[in-house]
Amino acid sequence: VQLQASGGGLVQAGGFLRLSCAASRSTFSSNAIGWFRQAPGKEREFVAAIRKSGGYTYYADSVKGRFTISKDAAKNTVYLQMNSLKPDDTAVYYCASTKGILSTIRDVNQYGNWGQGTLVTVSS
Repeated sequence: VQLQASGGGLVQAGGFLRLSCAASRSTFSSNAIGWFRQAPGKEREFVAAIRKSGGYTYYADSVKGRFTISKDAAKNTVYLQMNSLKPDDTAVYYCASTKGILSTIRDVNQYGNWGQGTLVTVSS
């Protein structure tokens, strides 16, 4: 079942947005959930991930300290709070799930159930 990302929009540099990723209960409880982004002309890249248990989180160096991934089990939803946004953060943001091992949690090829993505545009 595909995941559904939402919450994108247009924001000025320095601003913030919160993205949401809705999943089915089974997907949410049995998989790690990751956020990825793809800017025009670039490959899809890892942004952040959260494991299914323990709340362990992982971030790309480019967003560490600015973005926070979290989840709400009651809503089967994973969030990506994005603060201090920069024009370089402009991209389509996707969420996806993986049953992969820890060492591959940043590997886009280990993920599935990709949704349609949500566009984030940061103006300078």
